Amino acid sequence: MSNKVYTLEEVTKHNTKDDCWLVIGGKVYNVSKFLEDHPGGDDVLLSSTGKDATDDFEDVGHSTTARAMMDEYYVGDIDTSTIPERTKYVPPKQPHYNQDKTPEFIIKILQFLVPLAILGLAVAIRFYTKSESA
Repeated sequence: MSNKVYTLEEVTKHNTKDDCWLVIGGKVYNVSKFLEDHPGGDDVLLSSTGKDATDDFEDVGHSTTARAMMDEYYVGDIDTSTIPERTKYVPPKQPHYNQDKTPEFIIKILQFLVPLAILGLAVAIRFYTKSESA
């Protein structure tokens, strides 16, 4: 095994059916001889060239046998400083959506007036029932 360290730019040049290198788990693999034997087809491997393919590899759930086979294709390590940072997805800010289309100020007024009306009704009932019994 060699301990050569490659940059992502160097690895990216190896992106054809005859010369295919992948970056998985911080290591560089020359999978050119494995393209025809890959159960998922060569397109899957070719589409993972030129980037850190670790997530692509892990998402599939490879067997321990597949992981053991990787050793024979190992050519070196990747200089992780040459791999661009993945940006975290931030959804675009959207305006508040009021589903029932009722203006918010009406809702706020009702939140104040309804309890006040109930309290007024309770006081009025108490007042009238007390004056009748006296």
